[in-house]
Amino acid sequence: MTAAELATALPEIVTAQVPGPKSKELLDRRDGAIPKALCGKTYPICIKQGSGAMFEDMDGNKFLDWVGGVGVLNIGYSHPEVIEAVKKQTEKYFHTIFNVYVHDGYVTLAERLNEIMPCKGDKKKTYFANSGAECDENAIKIAKAFTKRSGVICFTGAFHGRTNLTMALTAKKAYAVGMGPFPAGIFRAPYPYVYRAPKGYTEEEAIQYYIDELQRIFDEGAPASEIACMIVEPFQGEGGFIPAPIEWVKAVRKICDDNGILMIADEVQCGNCRTGKYYASEYWAEAGAAPDIITTAKSLGAGLPISAITARAEIMDAAPAGTIGGTFCGNPVSCAAALAVMDVMKRDDYAGKARHIGETVMKRYKELQEKYPVIGDVRGLGAMIGVELVKDKETKEPATELTAKLIQNAIQKGLLLENCGTAGNVVRFLAPLTMTDEQMEKGLEIFEASLKEALEA
Repeated sequence: MTAAELATALPEIVTAQVPGPKSKELLDRRDGAIPKALCGKTYPICIKQGSGAMFEDMDGNKFLDWVGGVGVLNIGYSHPEVIEAVKKQTEKYFHTIFNVYVHDGYVTLAERLNEIMPCKGDKKKTYFANSGAECDENAIKIAKAFTKRSGVICFTGAFHGRTNLTMALTAKKAYAVGMGPFPAGIFRAPYPYVYRAPKGYTEEEAIQYYIDELQRIFDEGAPASEIACMIVEPFQGEGGFIPAPIEWVKAVRKICDDNGILMIADEVQCGNCRTGKYYASEYWAEAGAAPDIITTAKSLGAGLPISAITARAEIMDAAPAGTIGGTFCGNPVSCAAALAVMDVMKRDDYAGKARHIGETVMKRYKELQEKYPVIGDVRGLGAMIGVELVKDKETKEPATELTAKLIQNAIQKGLLLENCGTAGNVVRFLAPLTMTDEQMEKGLEIFEASLKEALEA
């Protein structure tokens, strides 16, 4: 099957079950060669080729991907213009270490991100790392350098990475078992998870509750004068696909302004057109609450490793020489991919694609919510949508096992889904924005069929 044919194909399982024999053979080889921590059993899938929002496995099964490399494939698999840009760069050179000698791609990409990043300040600067964890860690380095303070506030449900510092910031300690000790000076406040706010609260009361809990840190954790920054996901990913309410964001912005604290927006997963804006922080900026620093990665390079840290010049220039940078940071091939991604996303209005997909999927999910009491909440921004499954709408007890069954049923029908949330009971929607309307409709059919099957089991 050609890439063009696969890009417009529909899900189809041709083996008796997934995995088929060729995939099973590769999975067995994986188990023998790779550490157990990387050999999960949830996804018995081995990819052969991918195009658009579809991929084919080793046995010829075709899957619609609603995980998208966990937010990496907004532009889809193997976009031809990105392929061409990468090929062209590799024919010139693969690598320079930017701290030693400069290449045009790094500078050009930084200039272009400085133009569009919705953080505070007229003159902005950007530099590059390799991953989401690295850009978050570097943003905190910058905040500490600028403020001359050491404290960091993060939030419940947060996921910021697996380095030593970002494991400490990440809420779920399954990601950090046995890996301490961790850095001191990290304080955690409740993220505004309005669906699970104290019972009986209105949304307004809930938001005030979360603001009050944040300010409690200054009394019980560390004085505001010792806090360098707060790092927050505009749309929390691993924690349960939860958008930060704008009224809460505005209050946090004021707290930061009043106390000389920098506000970092972690757009590793929600950036690059996913939420219906190029960056979700645009929603914040429109409300007068732009962050000071924005980090992004994942879909920035269409799958090549690159991440970015952007802030106003006075903040960025505070970093002492030698404290930022690295061997592969801003690699020429990754920069070439990122520049091509930006060209395509702007020209073809990928933010508009996200809004179109999001409106369609949200409408259908809301209809399913009316039909199936097990769907407790549906929430989203653009084409980043979470469906929370509960055993009872009153108690909101998480339906963790049901969610796992739904995902397994969907795999056997050719739809790739992933869960999130502290109880694993939220199904996340991260389909590549290249998905066709026909594929979207088929995916929604499979989703409902898989849910019905799970409920009947």
